[in-house]
Amino acid sequence: MALIVQKYGGTSVGSVERIQAVAQRVLKATQAGNSLVVVVSAMGKTTDGLVKLANQISTSPSRREMDMLLSTGEQVSIALLSMALQELGQPAISLTGAQVGIVTEAEHTRARILNIQPARIERHLKDGKVVVVAGFQGISSTTDLEITTLGRGGSDTSAVALAAALQADACEIYTDVPGILTADPRIVPDAQLMTDITSDEMLELASLGAKVLHPRAVEIAKNYGVTLVVRSSWTDEPGTRVVSPIPQLRSLEGLEIAHPVDAVEFDTDQAKVALLRIPDRPGIAARLFGEIAVQDLDVDLIIQSIHEGNTNDIAFTVTQHSLNRAEAVAAAIAPALRGHAATPLDEAEVMVERQMAKVSIAGAGMIGRPGVAAQMFSTLAAAGVNIQMISTSEVKVSCAIAAEDCDRAIAALCQVFNIASSPVRLSAPQVAESHATPVRGAALDVNQAQLAIRHVPDRPGMAASIFQLLADHNVSVDMIIQSQRCRLINGIVTRDIAFTVAQMDAIAAQKALQEAAPELGCGEITVAWAIAKVSIVGIGMVGRPGIAARMFEAIAHQQINIQMIATSEIKISCVVAEADGVKALQSVHAAFGLAGRETIQISA
Repeated sequence: MALIVQKYGGTSVGSVERIQAVAQRVLKATQAGNSLVVVVSAMGKTTDGLVKLANQISTSPSRREMDMLLSTGEQVSIALLSMALQELGQPAISLTGAQVGIVTEAEHTRARILNIQPARIERHLKDGKVVVVAGFQGISSTTDLEITTLGRGGSDTSAVALAAALQADACEIYTDVPGILTADPRIVPDAQLMTDITSDEMLELASLGAKVLHPRAVEIAKNYGVTLVVRSSWTDEPGTRVVSPIPQLRSLEGLEIAHPVDAVEFDTDQAKVALLRIPDRPGIAARLFGEIAVQDLDVDLIIQSIHEGNTNDIAFTVTQHSLNRAEAVAAAIAPALRGHAATPLDEAEVMVERQMAKVSIAGAGMIGRPGVAAQMFSTLAAAGVNIQMISTSEVKVSCAIAAEDCDRAIAALCQVFNIASSPVRLSAPQVAESHATPVRGAALDVNQAQLAIRHVPDRPGMAASIFQLLADHNVSVDMIIQSQRCRLINGIVTRDIAFTVAQMDAIAAQKALQEAAPELGCGEITVAWAIAKVSIVGIGMVGRPGIAARMFEAIAHQQINIQMIATSEIKISCVVAEADGVKALQSVHAAFGLAGRETIQISA
């Protein structure tokens, strides 16, 4: 007998008929010998209606009263579904988040789960009942026992957290789509269904705007080894399995505020090649990395900084054994690019750093916590380590540094992030064989803005100061690019730094940086709004040369200029003009053969 947690969203329980259909599906699962906990959202647009009522009463309703109001939506759903199950002869009981022991922070409208006390659920399951739980809500750990709501992704988060606490065999998320797709089917009609995906891949896709699962839910699944299954509410198709590694044993205490960093990783077999002042036009990155791929050279980090005038810079890292061939490719391409220079000072130049190391912090708990990256940068600055390249993803932050600084950097990071186990030495990448295609999915994010800080003094601690300032203003940063080109301003060596944030945070970020600019000693801070980020994700791209080149070539083929590039081990992201975003996504999706044979139908 399996213990399964099922979660149904608002559209799945949006009417009496749909609630009865859910009850039939639950009954079928119990008749197969399974024990079930069912987590449901509020019916259809109930939450929107409650918010509208609140706004008619008050121009600024208190967050506490909003929690009291919005938590009622799920109570309607659970009572009706429990009644429907009882009508079918299946014993069932409906329980609120508080009644099942979901204990949260005393933070109204956006609480995180601190612990779950599942004894009552286990007692009802033992009695043969289906336990129907209100998602999206809990109760504070304070003596006042305040009703709280979990914010965005709350019902998914409730379901996966319950599955972790109960050590369930699986957590099934029922939704409008048949599972996880290779792209948004509203933009790419021939997107295909994936039968399985790793939690790391899903974290990246979820953070890029794939709305099927919220990153908070995937984070808990990864931390506690919960197997997720995303299925359609309208069919019996098996859906997509999100597979997590077997985790270390974790306490349920601090469930959603777990230690953010699980590991410190390092690689001392790194060297850097940078092309400075290359023309800012479509096809340059495709040409460079196409030649790199012809030489069968595997590239690790890639960054392309924001343009300055009509040129920009591209830097990448390779193993030290590959450096000579990589440098030769760059040196062969540079003369051809010089013909585009307006003056000799604008000519392309190749720069090489032979003794480099990469240090990284990794952990699913970093999601949505803007201070973690800043803490890494501060730690390296305090240890006297200068950062030469930065690469970020949802679950990892990597910095390229001088090889001679590696031991000092590792020791400092392990101490600050309380990593008791030995740091992980990364060996040469091995080709991933788990999937026939190296790229699993592609995503488009048009909700970001790009900020550029000109002339940042090139000394340890500057990245730390900038990103700690943003963290203090609760601004989460996505892509971070540090220019490879240095400029001498008033006798001080400077570089530019660019990064992307959610559009809603851009003005606050710019204002905070402008106010701090005199103290930081940096120059102008600009914002670009009309951008789009196109990304590919796939654990199978590790150790496979040519993936980046294929992506850049697909984009260049559409005459789209790439404004920024950033990579992690399993993700490559390019910033393009917003007007080119959809076309770029569609071209990349096609380039990696992700199209399916059937058009995916999304039920209303």
